[in-house]
Amino acid sequence: MPRILLIDDDERLAELLGRFFERYELDFDSAVRPSEGLAKLVRGDFDLVILDVMLPEMDGFEVCKAIRKESSIPIIMLTARGEVMDRIVGLELGADDYLPKPFEPRELVARIHTVLKRFSQTSNNNAEICFGGLCVDLELRQATLGGVELSLSSGEYQLLALFVQNPGKTFNRDEIMNYLRGTETEIYSRAIDILVSRLRTKLKPEQFIKTIRGQGYCFVGKNV
Repeated sequence: MPRILLIDDDERLAELLGRFFERYELDFDSAVRPSEGLAKLVRGDFDLVILDVMLPEMDGFEVCKAIRKESSIPIIMLTARGEVMDRIVGLELGADDYLPKPFEPRELVARIHTVLKRFSQTSNNNAEICFGGLCVDLELRQATLGGVELSLSSGEYQLLALFVQNPGKTFNRDEIMNYLRGTETEIYSRAIDILVSRLRTKLKPEQFIKTIRGQGYCFVGKNV
């Protein structure tokens, strides 16, 4: 049973989601303060974090950064009023998806299942693929460059796994969106560019990802 952690200071929301998640066989826990949530993440074996942007002590963006320093666990961020910049910043910091408040609990459950399924698909492969100094272990969900492990968010890893399993193939934004999220919305077009940019930065000085004008992105490199 997947274990879900909610970090949100709205105790009423936690109570509502706790009852709702029981119907969908999701093990649920919550924290009203970031410090409490981060401590629970260290102690507990969670599969996904639902993270609100507006929090006491520190905002959700700072919490997201703190989580990403230690873990690639999937993160779904909750953004008040569906602010576009909140979504973009969250994705830039390594969140895997977002949902504007107010939302329907059933939609949140659907997004949880989508993110967990995507996360599981790339973790169930049993192979290591190398391109020069870059090696991606599809079983351990780890990537190293020049022998140094890369600190990748879940989304960055998913994108890298897609690329290394399809070298030389050009993917347009829609294809990448469908692979990563299973949803098509306008904001995701911008999110894909952000994700590619972040991954490129972490792969420097190598330049494995090439932009094909008018077509999309292509992973270039010689498999070894």
